[in-house]
Amino acid sequence: MDMAFTHVCLWTLLTFVLTWTVFYVTNRTKKVTKPADAVPEEREDGATDVIIVGAGVGGSALAYALAKDGRRVHVIERDMREPERMMGEFMQPGGRLMLSKLGLQDCLEGIDAQIATGMTVYKDGKEAVAPFPVENNNFSYEPSARSFHNGRFVGKLRQKASSHPNVRLEEGTVKSLIEEKGVIKGVTYKNKAGEETTAFAPLTVVCDGCYSNLRRSLHDNNAEVLSCLVGYISKNCQLEEPKNLHLVLSKPSFAMLYQISTTEVRCGFEIFPHNFPSIANGEMETFIKNTIAPQIPPKLRKIYLKGIDEGAHIKVTQAKRMSATLSKKKGVIVLGDAFNMRHPAIASGMMVLLSDILILRGLLQPLSNLGDANKVSQVIKSFYDIRKPMSATVNTLGSAFSHVLIGSTDEAKEAMRQSCYDYLSSGGSRTSGMMALLGGMNPRPLSLVYHLCAITLSSISNLLSPFPSPLRIWHSLRLFGLAMKMLVPHLKAEGVSQMLFPANAAAYRKRYMAATAL
Repeated sequence: MDMAFTHVCLWTLLTFVLTWTVFYVTNRTKKVTKPADAVPEEREDGATDVIIVGAGVGGSALAYALAKDGRRVHVIERDMREPERMMGEFMQPGGRLMLSKLGLQDCLEGIDAQIATGMTVYKDGKEAVAPFPVENNNFSYEPSARSFHNGRFVGKLRQKASSHPNVRLEEGTVKSLIEEKGVIKGVTYKNKAGEETTAFAPLTVVCDGCYSNLRRSLHDNNAEVLSCLVGYISKNCQLEEPKNLHLVLSKPSFAMLYQISTTEVRCGFEIFPHNFPSIANGEMETFIKNTIAPQIPPKLRKIYLKGIDEGAHIKVTQAKRMSATLSKKKGVIVLGDAFNMRHPAIASGMMVLLSDILILRGLLQPLSNLGDANKVSQVIKSFYDIRKPMSATVNTLGSAFSHVLIGSTDEAKEAMRQSCYDYLSSGGSRTSGMMALLGGMNPRPLSLVYHLCAITLSSISNLLSPFPSPLRIWHSLRLFGLAMKMLVPHLKAEGVSQMLFPANAAAYRKRYMAATAL
């Protein structure tokens, strides 16, 4: 009886949320359409079909995919040395599927990548293991993640891309885009010898990361800095459960540990810019030892402190958020962190990027000539819509999850945090459903909305227990408002129809989530 009542309440809440959101967004959003330029663009002759700015994960993967389709690709990378990054060290199961479809799965071999089968969550002395679902009707690929040194993975991708005869990989710094009548024709760059030169192609792909300078010349979309992630490596050690990512619900926000090689563990935590200890004068080490480490479970604490005690290099990376915006200029597309960012707590940036590459590559395949700027422009617009089931699900999940991970003395916020932990630790369809979403195994926005509503309803139920006093009712209303703030802005930014129309998600899963390689 209680279970039936809970489901009725959940679906009632879900119906109310969707109805209210659609009404709100429909009445607040003004649609503006611009007439298409009917003048056909002629393809410029030349040896190159596509210029790619940046040879990170995205640039290298795209170069190889397009080269296999017969495109002549010129990749320009500012620094060909092996990157030393703290981000991009964890690839979700969905990302591995995309990598396989692009024919790049072997790039995870020979870099001491570690298998991850799920995560262990810790809160207030308790712990719960949340594995990726082994049996999932929507995901027939082997459901495990991989963690590794980002630089080693990028090096493998660059090696694979440059081995293809259609790819020219060059070290150089791109200074600007060459534009003619609203169409990007190529780039101006400085080569390794310091000489300024130009390169031309009918399509230019900007894939130069979150600090992209070229992005500013294409649209005015700015990244919002949410927090800072602090990390370091503890060497010559192995976690007790090396196949799990360990997530600690500490304060001010989360802390984490995961194996990135056989003998190395990445340790880190989130902190906010307004109260940032100095690394130079040792304040950060003191903060880690006195504030963060005591909150780490005893079985993990020795490893967490090992890197600090041995003088490990502490790295800091900003956590940013930026919605995806297409450029109005033709002959160019932006990908990766230069195009779309979400909170890195869910470690899904590479997965979304590889999904985008798979979609773009498929849309470009029928075009024998990329010189028709209008046709390429239509392809790019289609790409923007087709990517929504994956990107909208991940972006919304990243925002919601990052809010829940923040420690707070606010009773409503803490109730949401506790309910999220309870939900992940409850087992069954709740745990498997959330882990399928986190792992990119079920890019279905409606499923995300369902689970967010379920966590919200559970939070409200806990707040109202054992009886609904006026104060508890007030906290419940505030909690509902917090949940709406997590959900509604993303529905508005991503588009209600793209996120909530089931046919889009079904078509995406059928075409891009099937395990058979292309």
